[in-house]
Amino acid sequence: MKIGPKGQVVIPKAFRNCLGLQPGNKVIFKLTGEGLLLEKPREDAVAVFKEIATSGKSVRVKPHEYVEQLEERYG
Repeated sequence: MKIGPKGQVVIPKAFRNCLGLQPGNKVIFKLTGEGLLLEKPREDAVAVFKEIATSGKSVRVKPHEYVEQLEERYG
C-alpha cells in the first residue's frame, strides 16, 4: 500500500468485507512490537458482557466502549 499525502491508506475491499466495515465505522489502531494493528471495535456492550458471563473467562472491556454504548442507546 502507498501512503497518500494526508497520511491515509485504503483498507482493501476484501478486508473491509471480511470485517464488515462500512464508511463511517470506527477502527482501533494499536502499535505492536513489529508494526501497526487495525482492529474492529466491539459494537455491542451487551454482547461483550454476555460473552463474559457465558465464557467463565475474564474478558477485558475498555471503559469508553461501555460508556459510548450507553450514550448511543440512552443519549
